[in-house]
Amino acid sequence: MNAEKDTAETWNIYGSHQLARKPELPELERWDWGIADTGPGIEALGGVAGLRVLDLGSGLGRHAARLAALGAEVTAVDASPAQHQRALARYPDTPGLRLVCADAVAHLREAAPYALIYSVGAVPYLDPDRLLPALANGLAHGGRLVFSALHTNSHGGGPSTAVAPRPEILRLPGTTDDHSVHMWVLEPQLWEDLLVQHGLALERITAIDAPQADQALSYRLYEARRPERVPSRPRTGAPPAPNTALGVGVIVHDARGVLLGLHRRGTWELAGGTVEPGETFAEAAVRELAEEAGLVADAGDAQVLGTLLDRVGDVVRVTVPVLVTRWDGTPVQREEAIGSWRFWPLDALPGPLFVPSSQCLTAWHPALPLDHPPALFHRYEPYDPYDPYEPNGVPGRSGDSVC
Repeated sequence: MNAEKDTAETWNIYGSHQLARKPELPELERWDWGIADTGPGIEALGGVAGLRVLDLGSGLGRHAARLAALGAEVTAVDASPAQHQRALARYPDTPGLRLVCADAVAHLREAAPYALIYSVGAVPYLDPDRLLPALANGLAHGGRLVFSALHTNSHGGGPSTAVAPRPEILRLPGTTDDHSVHMWVLEPQLWEDLLVQHGLALERITAIDAPQADQALSYRLYEARRPERVPSRPRTGAPPAPNTALGVGVIVHDARGVLLGLHRRGTWELAGGTVEPGETFAEAAVRELAEEAGLVADAGDAQVLGTLLDRVGDVVRVTVPVLVTRWDGTPVQREEAIGSWRFWPLDALPGPLFVPSSQCLTAWHPALPLDHPPALFHRYEPYDPYDPYEPNGVPGRSGDSVC
């Protein structure tokens, strides 16, 4: 923030100087983005009539007043009190124009979203890691950001390859004094990476070069848009810490009872296992049923009943009971770890049951006399009202319960 504060103070000195001089500047005849007599001009903004618009680093306010005259509702924000006073003196009561003296980020955090935000040369004076998140959220969905940024200074110094401020010499209009300020003069690829990182889609970069062959000064005009849909991204590129176990328990039943297999470690359990990347819970259930017990089912005949949450040591265990309503085949041992598959009557279930299997059975049929550690069950699919094992044949309600 020190670099930003020093720059704001430099512009405040300039504003105070101009307040004392009171130069008579004409209204804006031709719009430029940093270098006079160069293109593009105001057409880069598109139609503005009726739009809610923000001018970032508005200075004297001539650009903002031009857009207000075209029917836009313009808020012109500048951090310099002296520049703000100049603008107020010039445009004391202009329809469609509101002049605000504030830090740009602070204003964006409080203001309602804008359809268009633009800046003529002011963006590089602010830390992009502080400004761009506020700009992205300060735009309405589908709204546009258009700003010009210094690319090569008048001494031929090109853009930086790192996101860091560097000193630049600023000679303010109407003065003979040079001021050292810090600016973020970045390569276009860095600007694009920053825009994308903060959820904006870059649409166009336009080079703005000095018309004189012996003049190195150049700018770049960046046009970006906030997508209509809200994006998401991970906090970092690293995967999350492995502190959760996720699996499915497959409930297969008919008039004979419920299908259980005997694990080599001595517990009776439902078919089931871990969910593989890219699978739905229903897909995981029918895969595990085929791999472990040899029964073939379609994911469309697998009803996800909800999620069970409990804790084993430092691991949160998430078990998803899945009710399979139609299948083909005869149960057979397919894996070394589990076999002896058979249907057990609900009033004669074997023991001991594997804890997650017991929890799944209780979530499906709460009246079963099963003992197990409690788990929080969130039911988000109704039971089949025609299921003969559903109590009273009434679909279950969605919500949380402890089973």
